Amino acid sequence: MTRLKARIADLIEALGPLPVNEYMALCLFDPEDGYYTTREPFGAAGDFITAPEISQMFGELVAVWLYQAWLASGRPKPVSIAEIGPGRGTLMKDMLRTLSRLDPDLANGAAFAMVETSPRLTEVQKRTLGATPFAIGWHETIDTLPQQPLFIVGNEVFDAVPIRQFVRAGAGWRERMVGLDETNALRFFAGAGSVDPTLLPADAADAPQGEIVEVAPARAALMAAIAERMSKHGGAGLFLDYGHLQPGVGDTLQALRKHGHEDVLANPGKADLTTHVDFAALAAIVRAHGLDAHLSTQGDFLLGMGILERAGRLGADADQTARDKIADDVERLAGPHAMGELFKVLAVLPRGVTVRPFAMAD
Repeated sequence: MTRLKARIADLIEALGPLPVNEYMALCLFDPEDGYYTTREPFGAAGDFITAPEISQMFGELVAVWLYQAWLASGRPKPVSIAEIGPGRGTLMKDMLRTLSRLDPDLANGAAFAMVETSPRLTEVQKRTLGATPFAIGWHETIDTLPQQPLFIVGNEVFDAVPIRQFVRAGAGWRERMVGLDETNALRFFAGAGSVDPTLLPADAADAPQGEIVEVAPARAALMAAIAERMSKHGGAGLFLDYGHLQPGVGDTLQALRKHGHEDVLANPGKADLTTHVDFAALAAIVRAHGLDAHLSTQGDFLLGMGILERAGRLGADADQTARDKIADDVERLAGPHAMGELFKVLAVLPRGVTVRPFAMAD
């Protein structure tokens, strides 16, 4: 039993079952034993590999998109360019290199920011970005970013924000809780709490007994805070994550460890807990703040941004082994059977501003 699992069991014994969002928060962010506060999750030696770690092309094309959004917004200065949930800092490193080539004046004049809650990951990011000539500030929340136009990217951020789950029981829905069974093992139970029917997806009324719906108030609050800042000060945002473009019923809570799946109750603090992102819900919040929201798959976004052309240029002077790796990387990032369909993209822009590959109707 992990140390955190023993503490969670003690907590449940003292206070009763925990809602899923509180269980997720403990597993991921507990100051002593949380997954992101104690482990190195990224890369081949960790539990999963994110898009920026697969290829430099990902960060380069994200930077090109942010630069286009900045141009289309009227080249505002002063300006903040930020990443939220920056992992090891690889994406920002590739973005800085690309932006300094595209526009040295912008790169030298912008306030670059990393929004990171984990002190341990902050140190990893500082090592990754140690050689950069650009001034970078670290922030625990977006609240302390400068009050100026914000161009922000988040890759695999929203999937780790804790969500609540509700289970179909009788005619209604009851909150899914983590409690203890008769052997003192962690187990899911249906609690007493119910859910506001207006938060349910359209197909919830026809859901069978035992089915799960997911509601994400903390995710909605984060998106609202970002959108509110953009509507007040200007800017644009690009958010990439795995999820769905249409809301629906279903349990997407999963635990990732050593590049495989395991029981979400098995090893609290040792595995990454994630859920699929409801992109339609995030887009609705963005539009409610007077901004435009565009949705696509990651594959369509990267192909529209020219990943095939960029791969061709990278491979032009490379040997066959390197060219094969570049081709494999393109397939992993944009292919329909890899991240291309599973991952979705939300682009946030000022109303009426268009940036490729998104059209006005998106």
